[in-house]
Amino acid sequence: MGYTHYSQVFWDQVKKYGDRVAMRYKPKDSWEEFTWKQFGDMVHNTSKALIECGIGEQETVGIFSQNMPQWSIADIGSLCIRAIPVPIYATNTAKQAEYIINHAEIKVIFVGDAEQYSKVMQILPENKFLQKVVVFKESVPIQKSDKIMYFSDFLKIGEQSNKDDEVKERMSRGKLDDLLTLIYTSGTTGEPKGVMLTHSNALFQKEQHDLRLIDPNENDVSLAFLPLSHVFERIWTYYVFAKGMTNNYLEDPAKIVEFIQEVKPTIMCAVPRFYEKIYATVFNRLESAPPAKQKLFKWAVKVGAQHNNKKKDQLFISPILRLKYKIADALVLKKIRDVVGGRIKFFPCAGAPLSQEIEEFFYACGIFICYGYGLTETTATVTCHEQYNFKFGAVGKPLPNVEVKIDPNNGEILVRGGNVMKGYYKKPEATAEVLSPDGWFRTGDAGYFEENGELRITERIKDLMKTSGGKYIAPQMIESTIGADHFIEQIAVIGDQRKYVTALVVPSFLALEEYAKTHNISYTSKGDLISKPEIVEFYRQRIEEAQKEFARFEKIKKFTLLPQEFTVESGEITPTLKLKRKVIAEKYKDIIEAMYRDDKGE
Repeated sequence: MGYTHYSQVFWDQVKKYGDRVAMRYKPKDSWEEFTWKQFGDMVHNTSKALIECGIGEQETVGIFSQNMPQWSIADIGSLCIRAIPVPIYATNTAKQAEYIINHAEIKVIFVGDAEQYSKVMQILPENKFLQKVVVFKESVPIQKSDKIMYFSDFLKIGEQSNKDDEVKERMSRGKLDDLLTLIYTSGTTGEPKGVMLTHSNALFQKEQHDLRLIDPNENDVSLAFLPLSHVFERIWTYYVFAKGMTNNYLEDPAKIVEFIQEVKPTIMCAVPRFYEKIYATVFNRLESAPPAKQKLFKWAVKVGAQHNNKKKDQLFISPILRLKYKIADALVLKKIRDVVGGRIKFFPCAGAPLSQEIEEFFYACGIFICYGYGLTETTATVTCHEQYNFKFGAVGKPLPNVEVKIDPNNGEILVRGGNVMKGYYKKPEATAEVLSPDGWFRTGDAGYFEENGELRITERIKDLMKTSGGKYIAPQMIESTIGADHFIEQIAVIGDQRKYVTALVVPSFLALEEYAKTHNISYTSKGDLISKPEIVEFYRQRIEEAQKEFARFEKIKKFTLLPQEFTVESGEITPTLKLKRKVIAEKYKDIIEAMYRDDKGE
């Protein structure tokens, strides 16, 4: 194709698809659509309005919003004038947003709704960089001024502008090495770092995904469920547009169950938490089902596994197994697929460890989770499953033209290829720590290659814990294994410099309250329920069963049930749902110390 800029890909699609639907969203009770032509017009007007606001080439523009079509319009409108869109998580605090605004020197910021608007208004009066705030939602009451306006008024500035030639000229100067974006890593430790990704990175990923994925095409329907401020959904959305798919925007992730039924996506990115929740719901319902129904379910999943695993490994499927599968599918498996809309081709999945048990269950039901691995610094994907002969639990083979090797000293995964970032913005020392002169990026993750060439992640090196007895513990492995239990919502493992491993466990209260009802356990509150000796014993038995394959020093000896979830707002998890271990250790210090107060746990 010879593209030198992502904006060229976009305009090719606008010309090609014209009146076809490019984007859909549901601002209130009904769906609204934008054609490619309408999308192109709004992008062009955004570009001109940004020039009128004084945004120069390779200057930054902030986007602080939930998912909605305006997010992508602002994003691509910025790219078309060689500006650098900088996303900020919609859930970030005013202080976190201010750090990014100052570090990236953002002059114009797009905000989603009242929550982001009020945070920006706390920053605006004293900020030396911010000059304009553009609000996507007209339902937000704003103090209209030259500095503050609605997106519709911003588009009018573009409509009335005569900067069409300048937009064309800027696009013609676009280079592969131009910064496409700065994405600030949410960081489980320290201040965020702005990852510099180039147009070359995004175009490289487009080509490699074309070679790896199962026929993504213009008839596919995607649902933007993960935040667009995260590299995974953002780069995927660029790919969705590059293939001419229809993109549906989910503003409130809590509405995923309703939206997935309405949109019926054919491809959709999700993180392991999404599958864990569906798995928990299915098995929670199963526990209260009649024995005959439970038996049928287990038989159907077993037949599904036998049939689909043979298909995966390209082995002969006997006529008897085909017939059994047809019956199992009609009675049980199709209903599981209907939970995710009923027409999924595959689910790109990454971002955290996915329990092998959960991956196998979905595959048995006919849902292919295209499990992969990547980082912000590698423009998302490094590895992912191929369609056939993959291993459950592994994260797939490196994408074509991406090199991956393991550091013999510490098992760290090293990556080199056209997807690796340019570096960290204004942080040459931090860049030098992770990027070697010959282009190898140190991921901070440890792993090894299976004999079939697939990568298996063992641990985040920084997360590795060392007991006071000198044994290394991989907390993520323990958490993903035990967290697969549908009675567990979240789990944080403790053990660094301790005599033994303990854990903070947040129950899945939906499942637990159902269990309490079935077993006539009365309680007055969540706190009361988790303090009941029979509930504590119930969890002890389930944890014991889940960890029976662990080495003795890896086993959780004590745990405490918590009445509330770890949240982004409380700072205990990142927007991508990774545990902030230091915050958790500090916040629950007294509870943790109580688990180590006597040594019976050893």
